[in-house]
Amino acid sequence: MSSHITIKDIAKAIGCAPSTVSRALKDSPNISAPVKEAIQRYAREHNYRPDAVALSLRNSRSNTVGVLLPQMVHYFFSCVLSGIEKAASEAGYNIIVAQSGESYEKEVASVEAFRKAKVCGVIASLAKETRDFTHFRRLIEDEVPLVFYDRICPDLNTSRVVVDDYTGTFTAVEHMIVTGCQRIAFYTSPLHLEISKNRRNGYLDALRKHRIVVDDALIFECDTRHEAMELTTRLLSEEPRPDAFFAVNADTAVGILYACKNVGLRVPDDVSICGFSDDVTARSTEPLLSMVDQPGEAVGKGAMDLLLAKLDGTGDKPFYKNKIVKTELILRGTTKR
Repeated sequence: MSSHITIKDIAKAIGCAPSTVSRALKDSPNISAPVKEAIQRYAREHNYRPDAVALSLRNSRSNTVGVLLPQMVHYFFSCVLSGIEKAASEAGYNIIVAQSGESYEKEVASVEAFRKAKVCGVIASLAKETRDFTHFRRLIEDEVPLVFYDRICPDLNTSRVVVDDYTGTFTAVEHMIVTGCQRIAFYTSPLHLEISKNRRNGYLDALRKHRIVVDDALIFECDTRHEAMELTTRLLSEEPRPDAFFAVNADTAVGILYACKNVGLRVPDDVSICGFSDDVTARSTEPLLSMVDQPGEAVGKGAMDLLLAKLDGTGDKPFYKNKIVKTELILRGTTKR
């Protein structure tokens, strides 16, 4: 056999990941002894020699993790960042942070900047505009560990951390139903996002469980305060009007609340309101907003823990783990008891 075999050749022969071969050849203690011995023996018998260019690139990897956020000002994402930073610091890693601002082009540019900076791994949440994932595929091809959180790409084989969007929404909508609501409007983020699909399914299943006919005219893509105020004002002027609203985030829930107050409706006597992703805004309204809490720090820590598992080599073969963080329904003044 030619002496120019590669790490991928060894991985195929042994039946493991190229990253496992790389760590075994470095005598990593995190690879099991039998696997390590098999890899090293195969490499010796087939005259494996490290590629000088590839070796230079690997050795130039930093101990810095690239973190991509859709919006830094969003309370949830700032909490995620806090969780990532704490876990990274405890493990001896640094982070560099980029914000897509919900722009696909900015997201692509940020990922390319991470590649040029030779980060050792990337933790990312998709921008609303993103439908092409070529830039993330390049990371995978470069063997840069990638972990998605919150807004994930199900088409790519990566580890990911999400909150239980389905159950959180189902529980909230069911609470409004059992407290007397029948026409519940649903405000969501763009429906091509996986989190939007899961929350919509939670909403639909809660209606079906309680034998409420699904009305597609009550489902809207609306995820900002301004949009919510305009849309809610219009809906409340029509008959039959909604008697409850479920909002994708606190900012949208606030817009709904303002619109209800502006037309003279009492909350929650006339209209119930609940949102997803509790934050300080929800705790500053009158009445206080009922919300589904998604613990951002736990999501961030979970994402960093999954990345560390890839970086430390804990796992013999390619492994992709899904971590689901539980939500909690926090009942306050905008829903009936």
